Amino acid sequence: MFHHEDPSALIEATFRRIETERMTGLPFLNPRLRIAAVGFARHENDWRGALLTPWGIQLLLLPAVADWPVPSPLERAFRQYPAGTFAFLPNHEEGLGDYLACPLISDMQPFADQETALATARACLIALDIPPVRSEAQPAAPVSDGRRRFLGLDG
Repeated sequence: MFHHEDPSALIEATFRRIETERMTGLPFLNPRLRIAAVGFARHENDWRGALLTPWGIQLLLLPAVADWPVPSPLERAFRQYPAGTFAFLPNHEEGLGDYLACPLISDMQPFADQETALATARACLIALDIPPVRSEAQPAAPVSDGRRRFLGLDG
């Protein structure tokens, strides 16, 4: 199953069901937070966005094409973004189909409200597309005597 249009509403409905059926009463849930699909947009063959739940923030990828490759269970899939390489695990939920998930934040207790958690999820998505800053002014790490000997640089 692939998604022709933004899957946000389907994601939210699926994870509300998961919250009700599997997560109710667990002590690590933040009761101030609600399920939200954040910033889902098409990126090549994926629908990419963040999923905010009372138990975490995850980066989700869902298929935007029919021949979307799904790794076998417990096999990680990797995606390269300007910020770096991210590892995803495959999942499947009835009504949603196959998707890949990369946990970003697992302790939601520090979030005081939904607005702060939403802003954090949006910031995570923005950060994916920003390459790391590398300053030319930063000095190289000093070479230790042991490294000098190992590299044959001590004379």
